[in-house]
Parts: sequence; structure tokens; C-alpha cells
Amino acid sequence: MISAHGLGGSEDLPIPYTAVLIGGAWALTFSFAVVVFAWRKPHFGPDMTGRPLPSWLDRAVDSRITRTVVSLVALVFAAWTVMAGLFGPDSDNNPVAGSFYVLLWVGLVVLSAVFGPVWRVLSPIRTVYRFAAHRVGESLRDRRYPVSWGYRPAAAGLVAFVWLELAFPHPDSVAAIRIWLLSYVVIMVAGAAIYGDRWFTRTDPFDAYSVVASRLSPFWRDRRTSRIVAGNPMNHLTTLPVRPGTVALLAVLLGSTAFDSFSDFPQWIDFVDSVGGDDATATMVNTVALLSFIFTVAATFTLATMATGGVSRSQRMAIPGKMAHTLIPIVTGYVLAHYLQYLVEKGQETFIALGDPLDRGWNIFWLSDVDPEYVLSAHPTVAATLKVGFVLAGHIAGVIAAHDAALRLLPRRHQRTGQLGLMLTMVGYTFTGLYLLFGG
Repeated sequence: MISAHGLGGSEDLPIPYTAVLIGGAWALTFSFAVVVFAWRKPHFGPDMTGRPLPSWLDRAVDSRITRTVVSLVALVFAAWTVMAGLFGPDSDNNPVAGSFYVLLWVGLVVLSAVFGPVWRVLSPIRTVYRFAAHRVGESLRDRRYPVSWGYRPAAAGLVAFVWLELAFPHPDSVAAIRIWLLSYVVIMVAGAAIYGDRWFTRTDPFDAYSVVASRLSPFWRDRRTSRIVAGNPMNHLTTLPVRPGTVALLAVLLGSTAFDSFSDFPQWIDFVDSVGGDDATATMVNTVALLSFIFTVAATFTLATMATGGVSRSQRMAIPGKMAHTLIPIVTGYVLAHYLQYLVEKGQETFIALGDPLDRGWNIFWLSDVDPEYVLSAHPTVAATLKVGFVLAGHIAGVIAAHDAALRLLPRRHQRTGQLGLMLTMVGYTFTGLYLLFGG
């Protein structure tokens, strides 16, 4: 695999690296100072209405034909990729790794942030399940899925994914990806057989990932009319479901992306080599570090949001979940900053390789005649500037969302002071995120 952030480094920034770190922190602080004094009442909320899409477009999107066609195309694409994973070469020429880590993991964020929770239509397992349920006459009604589980199984699934990518010593191994996907399919199918369609909604790590990213989409479904509307994504942001495991879900996404940057630091690589050169030791050390990053994000965010007065114990315990949506812009901005170049360039390579998935000289759709364009590699200053822009935009949006949420959730006397802990935490996230992106 090529490095997700190995090009467009600190030397390519249009201003000095130290200035970027200090300026980023100050930009966030200044943004907070402006909104805290100028923004006196909530502007966003789940009940805010958007503008309905034209009726013909709304009908087209909701059409069973449209959704069936899209689902079948995604199913065929998944089957084609699985064929490469099962029968293709165990080498860098196999497109299954690029499809798994790039097209799925990064592409899903982009599609969901633009169009909404697309995995509910694209998921090949869900498509097969719904077809089978329809054939046998099974209802897709909600089963007795334990409420206390919430998103915790999905968070565990995301940990398993990022562990394979970041802690396992051979993430490109076709055999390892096969085992992961087989385990995923078995768990999803077994759970759906017991709990029905709700199992996918709560436990599928990619569905939960898609739902999180979709809260930045300008399109959503109006609660009253069920029509698709377009509007301010900051209103859509507040509709993130608050369930057990919501904070853990976001902590996995942000903490794992931060660890991905950190793991490329020469000092960390040297440390891992110094404690033992074998794969088992390296895996153990990286696993501990990865979980530490995730735990740090979860702990700092939880403590920061709970650091307010004027609330009861039960209200204080509920605040982190109710403010979890404020992390979504930060997560999305950091993911795009970290992986966009990866998606653009490695994504092209993967599509081209899918024209010959078994390495037998095929040239499906003449893809082998296409040469990838390394646009961002050819313009590293643009790549570095985009990274800074994504990080700062995400954090500023997070600050605005956090202030607005504080006005809705905190007692009037504590609406300003109750935000200070979260503000300091977000400044820390900004500074650390920029340092991890460019410091290595």
C-alpha cells in the first residue's frame, strides 16, 4: 500500500509548519470567542425544516426500481471484488486490498457525506438478506434487539477493521482480508437471522460509519412528511441517533485516524523495532497504542462535555451522547485530510486493477489501457493546503455545533463556562491533528 499521507508534507506548506500549528489553534479559539458572544440562542436542531426536493426527483430516489438497480450494481461489484479475493493472486496486483481499504473505507465517507446513508442501499449482505426474506415471506420488522447494546457491536466491528489495517503486520495480505470478510459475513448473517433487519442498522460497522458521515449531507428525510429535503447540514448533524456506544463509535473513527498518522513517525517505527523485530511483538505494541488513541479521544471528549455545573448526575451522564454529533465534522475533516489523496490516486489504481482481477491478462472495459493520474502527488503544495483546510474547516464546524448544542442542553447560567472544557479539548484535537499529519 502507498502511504495515505506520505506526500504533501510540512515542507510543502505555503507557510511555515509552526505557523500552521499556532494559527490553527488560534483560528479555533477566535471562532469560539466570536460565537460564544454573538450567538445567544440555538440556530440548529432536528426539527428545522429544509426545502423539499422536486416531487419527481423525490419519487425517483424512493423508487423501488432505482433502489433495486443500485443495490444490484453494488452486489455485482462486490461479487467481482470477492472473486479477486478468492481466486486472484496473493500479491500487490490483487485489487481486493484497494477495494477494501480505499474504495470502501474512504469512498463510503465521501458518498455518505454527499448523498446520505448510502450503505443501506449498497450493502451486498443486506441486499441478499432482503431478497431472501422476501422469497420466504419473512417480515423485515424490528426484532428484539437489546436496546442496551446500541451501537457497541458496530464500534467493536470498526475496531476490528482498523486493527487489521493499522496494527496487523500484513494488512495487504489477501488471506487476512478473506478471513476478516468471512467473519464479517458470518456475524451479519447470523445476527440477521435472529434479530432481522435491525441487526444491520445497529451492528454493521460500515452502516454505522455511513450514518455518521451522512449527518453532514445537505439531504435528509423530513420527519413529518417523510420527503427528502435539502437544507443546512448543521441541522442534519443534530439528528444523529443517541444510543449506547455513539461516543465510542466516533472515538474509534477519530482515534484510529490519528494513530494512522502517528504510526508513520520514524520515532515510533524505531521504537517498535527496538522492542522486538518479530510480527507478534509489533502487533501487540501497535494494538496497545491504537486502543490508547481511541480511549484517549473517548475519555477527553466525555470528561470535557461533562465538565459543567447546574445539572443533575443523570443529566451530566447523558451530555456526552447528546453532544457526540459535534465530533462528526472533526472526524470527517480529519479523515478527508488524511485519506483524500489516497482515495484519488490509489482509487484509480484499484479501478484499473479490477479490469483484470485474476491477473490473467483480461482488459474489462479497456481499463488496462488507462493510466492513473497522480494529481495531488504532482502538486504537493495543493495537497498539503487541502489537508490544513479540511482539518480547520472540520474543527471550526465542530466548535459552532458544540456551542449551539450547549445553548440547547446546558442551564442558562452555565452555557458559557460549561463549554470551556470542550473548547480546550477541541483546540488540543486541532493542534494534535495538524502535528500528526505533518510532523512525521
